[in-house]
Amino acid sequence: MVAASKLSSCIAMAVAAASMPALSNRTYADSPFRFNPFSYYSPSPPPPPSAAPADQIPNAKSEPQAEEPRGSGFDPEALERGAKALREINSSKLSKQVFSMMRSQEKSRLTELDAEKAHFEAIQAQNDLERSKNMAEEQLNILQQEAQAKAQMLRMEDEHARNRMKMDHEKQRQNNAEMLRMQEESNIRKEKARLATEAQNQEQQRQTEREKHELELKNIKAEAIAKAKGRAHEEKLNAELNRNMLMDQMNGEKEKWLAAINTTFGHIEGGIRTLLTDRNKLVMTVGGATAVAAGVYTTREGSRVIWGYVNRLLGQPSLIRESSIARFPGSEMISLAKNKVLNYSTGSSQGKNGLANIILHPSLRSRIEHLARATANTKAHQAPFRNMMFYGPPGTGKTMVAREIARKSGLDYAMMTGGDVAPLGAQAVTKIHQIFDWAKKSNKGLLLFIDEADAFLCERNSTHMSEAQRSALNALLFRTGDQSRDIVLVLATNRPEDLDSAITDRMDEVIEFPIPGEEERFKLLKLYLNKYLGDEGESSKSGIFLKKKPQKIVIKDVSDDLIREAARKTEGFSGREIAKLMASVQAAVYGREDCVLDSQLLEEIVDYKVTEHHQRMKLAAEGGHPA
Repeated sequence: MVAASKLSSCIAMAVAAASMPALSNRTYADSPFRFNPFSYYSPSPPPPPSAAPADQIPNAKSEPQAEEPRGSGFDPEALERGAKALREINSSKLSKQVFSMMRSQEKSRLTELDAEKAHFEAIQAQNDLERSKNMAEEQLNILQQEAQAKAQMLRMEDEHARNRMKMDHEKQRQNNAEMLRMQEESNIRKEKARLATEAQNQEQQRQTEREKHELELKNIKAEAIAKAKGRAHEEKLNAELNRNMLMDQMNGEKEKWLAAINTTFGHIEGGIRTLLTDRNKLVMTVGGATAVAAGVYTTREGSRVIWGYVNRLLGQPSLIRESSIARFPGSEMISLAKNKVLNYSTGSSQGKNGLANIILHPSLRSRIEHLARATANTKAHQAPFRNMMFYGPPGTGKTMVAREIARKSGLDYAMMTGGDVAPLGAQAVTKIHQIFDWAKKSNKGLLLFIDEADAFLCERNSTHMSEAQRSALNALLFRTGDQSRDIVLVLATNRPEDLDSAITDRMDEVIEFPIPGEEERFKLLKLYLNKYLGDEGESSKSGIFLKKKPQKIVIKDVSDDLIREAARKTEGFSGREIAKLMASVQAAVYGREDCVLDSQLLEEIVDYKVTEHHQRMKLAAEGGHPA
């Protein structure tokens, strides 16, 4: 087997050597497949053992062969070697096996070549596919670039068209504006021409009217002169006639009055002559005239003096606006009887609850009750009273609290207003002293309540304070210099900072009355709802005098939650504003035919009053005055 392989190697070498010269002179122009089947290299096997060396081969010539000339690249040695190899193969015993093996090797080699060809064809097909794909991608990129360029071109064209349209529109607008301006100028010129024509026509018309008026005036003047001359002539004739008649009448009256005067003086002369001749009649006449004159004068002046004295003793001063003391003796009993009759007829329980009808903050209520008890005990022990000052917004119950303190402590009550002092001028000092003198006559003691005290008790350094007000302030300071056992002085003011320092120094108790809170507003709303609407039907009864029974107010759907919501809305309302609110609700109910109060009506009135309150606060803030 080894020998066969060696033989095949030799054959291959021989064939290769034989084919090399021919292949070396070939030139291929172009071919898709350039694989040389004979380029396979196989190692040359060692010489077979049976092969003898060249010197042992028979018929071998030892002489050196003559060199043949080589021409154009042909190598004869290769052919010789191939021929030598073929001869060795033919002489070998295994030549058939060698050729069979060569054929099988050639077949396998051809098979491998076909496989390699198919592989290279597949590679070439894949390369063609890749090249087609690349070409398609390049074509797609080219199409995309063309589309982008086309879109860019369209955008540029659209932008150019827009700019062109914009320029056309701007040009059209300018043309329209120019045309409009020209039309306006034309209209202005026409209007000026029309106005000039109208002015010229009016001037001509006025000139015509002036000429006409002047002509009419001349005619009227001529007519008036003619009439005046006629009237003057007529009046002259009438004047002469009237003068003659008046002279005749005056002469007659003169003679009549002369006769009357002569007669009167004749009677007077007779009377005087009688008195002068009769001395007793003269004395009686003079005495009677003197007595009549003295009686008239004495009666007039005496009545003035007596009335002033009685008024000082029995009447209250003119500055007192309200008082629990009767103005004249006996009138107190009449007022008491009248109040009892009215309370009986109306069923009113007013005054029985006292401070219960005054809604205050719990801490303020406890302090007021403490002051009332302290004042009552002070009176019982004959100790000096303590003066008080109440300050706070209007309508917070200062006057009511002062009245209830006087009632609970058993004192008489009197109220005056500070605004009444300024108009008195120089008489203010006298009136102040009259008040304190009158207050000392009370057997129970008197609580003097001065409302709006800042009106005449302001700081004395103020430039707006007159000399009369300063004198009145000094008079009050003089009467309140020491603590009194007869008078409790209570001042009420909205601006405590305006009071004179000497006045505030005389105040022993200073109490603030703030705006009621939500709970106090809720109680006030319930109180005034019951007062104005709940008890309205019974309180309005006057069964003795009224024949027709009034229609009673009916309350529907008004719950505590609704009243509490109203209390929440009425933030900032004073007690007086809440009372006016419920009075407005009462008036709205009276405006209905059925006299029914429901939740809708109550909410409407509350919202209206809240808006009114806010508007009033806004106006007060804009005016620079405290609300």
